[in-house]
Amino acid sequence: MTAFWRAWSIWAVSVAASVATLVDAKLYPLPPNLAGLAGSGLNGAVGIVFIGAFATVGALLAWKRPGNPIGWLLSAIGLVTVAAVFSVFLAHFPRTVSLANWLGFMYLVGFGLCVFVVLLFPTGRLPSRRWRVVAWGAGAGLAGWVLGCAFAPTIFTVSASMRNPVGVTGAAGDIFKLMALVGAALIAGAGLAAIVSLVFRYRRAGTAERAQLKWLVYAAAVIAVALLVSVPVASSNLQNAISSGAVALVPVAIGVAVLRYRLYDIDRIISRTVSYAIITGLLIGVYAGLVLLATGVLGIHSAVAVAAATLIAAALFSPVRRRVQHRIDRRFNRARYDAEATVAAFAARLKDAVDLDTVRSDLASVVQAALEPAHVTVWAGELRPGRSP
Repeated sequence: MTAFWRAWSIWAVSVAASVATLVDAKLYPLPPNLAGLAGSGLNGAVGIVFIGAFATVGALLAWKRPGNPIGWLLSAIGLVTVAAVFSVFLAHFPRTVSLANWLGFMYLVGFGLCVFVVLLFPTGRLPSRRWRVVAWGAGAGLAGWVLGCAFAPTIFTVSASMRNPVGVTGAAGDIFKLMALVGAALIAGAGLAAIVSLVFRYRRAGTAERAQLKWLVYAAAVIAVALLVSVPVASSNLQNAISSGAVALVPVAIGVAVLRYRLYDIDRIISRTVSYAIITGLLIGVYAGLVLLATGVLGIHSAVAVAAATLIAAALFSPVRRRVQHRIDRRFNRARYDAEATVAAFAARLKDAVDLDTVRSDLASVVQAALEPAHVTVWAGELRPGRSP
């Protein structure tokens, strides 16, 4: 119960503060010179989703797995993000405008905490004792970044130079600047090392832990695709919304992995994602090629060419999907592909089998190979004359 109240109290504070800040920004917009601090309405809505995802998954994991620090780290990420969002409320008051900009560095504190999430995922422990150096480096970098940004003469997180309301000047100010820069470098280095640790962890992991790691890698791949998609977008607010919305998938993937909810579906999800991405690209290429052929080569400039290209692309969908899905399953969803092949081979052997002991042992081996259960028991009843089965 103690873990329950602590976890959901942090969640309530995070969600209430973020919603209140969003409503305040909607009812009382900031002046034009400070509008960049609040961003667009789309950014605010995505920010609520971002904070809600980290806070909710963090509270759930902290409640269900209180001994695993990942849940508490996710809750802390949501809480420090709320502190940065709360700066929009402080910007309404002239005396706290500089303080509102000062709170902006709390966003990067959340990124520093993400290093620990990756380093400890999924068990909540380091891969080995040798990785303690990385953990200490990340902690030192985060401490240096927080102290440096808090007391540097100017605020690092704003483009224009702005005086820090609690900053110090002189030689001490230069020391705090150096602390912030060194801290940022340590966080970046520890982040790269944490990603490398996942490779070492995967090589030594069992089947269940490998599936947990696949969930995190899948979320990271979605983020990378979202960042690539947002590059040609002209609106910076839309770019931030796409990237932030994609990052919100990370706590969801972590929650599924740590709680082991439908854990082994990750292979199926990856295979479906890759196959439909390939199918979409192929059909778009076929459609564009047919339209260019009809309009550029044949000189057909009418809606008939577009309709014909659409019908051809739609007719190719099912055969292309079957072929692509079969090849992708062999590569990314090998367990399902091997299981189907194993069961099909067993069915073919069963037609000619007459010995019950042979069938029983063959069935047990097939189930073990296809499903990989912890224990297999085959019970076969004996049918005697004069008795019903």
